Amino acid sequence: MAWNSDKTIIVTGGAGFIGSNFIFYLRKKYPDIRIVCPDKLTYAGNMTTVAPLLNDDKFRFVRLDICDRKGVYELFDEEKPDIVVNFAAESHVDRSIDSPEVFLQTNITGTSVLMDACREYGNVRFHQISTDEVYGDLPLDRPDMLFTEETPLDPSSPYSSSKASADLLAMAYYRTYGLPVTVSRCSNNYGPYQFPEKLIPLMIVNALNNKSLPVYGEGLNIRDWLYVEDHCRAVDLILQKGRVGEVYNIGGNTEMKNIDIVKLICKALGRSEELIVHVEDRKGHDKRYAIDHSKLSSELGWKPLTDFGKGIKNTIEWYVEHREWWEPVISGEYQRYYEKMYGERT
Repeated sequence: MAWNSDKTIIVTGGAGFIGSNFIFYLRKKYPDIRIVCPDKLTYAGNMTTVAPLLNDDKFRFVRLDICDRKGVYELFDEEKPDIVVNFAAESHVDRSIDSPEVFLQTNITGTSVLMDACREYGNVRFHQISTDEVYGDLPLDRPDMLFTEETPLDPSSPYSSSKASADLLAMAYYRTYGLPVTVSRCSNNYGPYQFPEKLIPLMIVNALNNKSLPVYGEGLNIRDWLYVEDHCRAVDLILQKGRVGEVYNIGGNTEMKNIDIVKLICKALGRSEELIVHVEDRKGHDKRYAIDHSKLSSELGWKPLTDFGKGIKNTIEWYVEHREWWEPVISGEYQRYYEKMYGERT
């Protein structure tokens, strides 16, 4: 299915990891649609990521905080969007433990501002990007248990609590105002352009620099891994064929222990496992995430196409070949944060 060339899509947080990948996906698949990217450009937003599109007359970048109601309304008035996809979020659990208020402001208030603008400017189709972390966690010894869309929300961190709140708000806007809303909850994404505070890029970058590889606790926590391009395909399908007022889980069918991911990266880059350093565990660290995406598969025909072996190989190669992207990212403010997070825990 293809969108008409006169469609305008606002992709918030498009200078970040998943948002930028979604923009590149849209541009490749639907070259005639107009894409508008408002991004606050916090530490995790990188203008160099979307720089190749800045001269594209079908693409517009706007530096804008989604909590800025006046600015958001002005953007909607100028662009008159048909669809809004909200990737804009504070998303790092450790940072949310350190500074919860920032997460509540962006992830809850910002979402409400966007949905108010959607109501004000023509009942615009709105899609909320969420996370499997809103469900809490699963026991390590129950591989048969998976998160479904009916799993009660039980978030563990300020980050996941803020995302759960935004999900509930989105569903309330659907029920109260009839706003055409969908929500997707994805498992852990990996791929190009991911900020190196998350596990996979952090381990790749540190290994390339022969730095220590900090692993929380024993590294036995399990995550379900989803290649970012598969996530983009799923959101595309939900926007075009998904039922409004519904939640869709997006999972990668790839559960792995954190420690096994780190050892795999060491092997791929020819680095010794002696670089691995076990540090004090994160407060309230969730044990296991695992997604049941059968609703998305049965209703919309989606399934993950990238197996983890291929996806992690592509990801490692990307970071090896794009030092010019990540080397500036890991300097300055991020380096100070890194030392605070990991240097004090060894």
